[in-house]
Amino acid sequence: MRSLSAAAVCVIAFASVHVAAQVNPYKEGTPGVTGYRAEIMAEVMIQEDKLARLAEAIPAEKYTWRPADDTRSFAEVFLHISAANYNLYKLVGTPPPTSLDLKNLEKSTTDKAKIVATLKDSFVHAKQAIKSMSDADLDKSMDWFGGKNTERGILLFIVRHTAEHLGQLIAYSRSVGVVPPWTEDARRQQQKETPKKQ
Repeated sequence: MRSLSAAAVCVIAFASVHVAAQVNPYKEGTPGVTGYRAEIMAEVMIQEDKLARLAEAIPAEKYTWRPADDTRSFAEVFLHISAANYNLYKLVGTPPPTSLDLKNLEKSTTDKAKIVATLKDSFVHAKQAIKSMSDADLDKSMDWFGGKNTERGILLFIVRHTAEHLGQLIAYSRSVGVVPPWTEDARRQQQKETPKKQ
């Protein structure tokens, strides 16, 4: 009986997350792309939404916080993701703007407003890069870490890389007492849907 109750709670919580989500490309679609690129675009859109919302939720004074001296700060992780959105998509045909100093971007600022703007701009670039690709190029091969990979594999790598850092930022956030906004959304939704005991 307990395992059934736990399963029911998980189903309710999972449903709540989907109801409260700000972005749902699985339902709303991915304009401008189809097939594999649409699947990648969906993940990128979700990551963009979560990262932007998390960046807004972190207090400005916490942007220099890091869990240890040899780790990145909040600011550096957000800017690292931004730099990757510019650097990695050049591998599939979209070079970064020449005006950006990508080599030094990660340590360029701790200003929250600038970091949030940089992050959002980098996702605009990423989504445009995915739209600009040709489906015919997805199987194009290139040298990769001493071996070979395809443009399809590069897109998968980019999504994985961003997901790793999103997980890092979630752990950071919890460490400084910030609940990820989508978790808070799900909690509020569940409270709305759970009847009050009389």
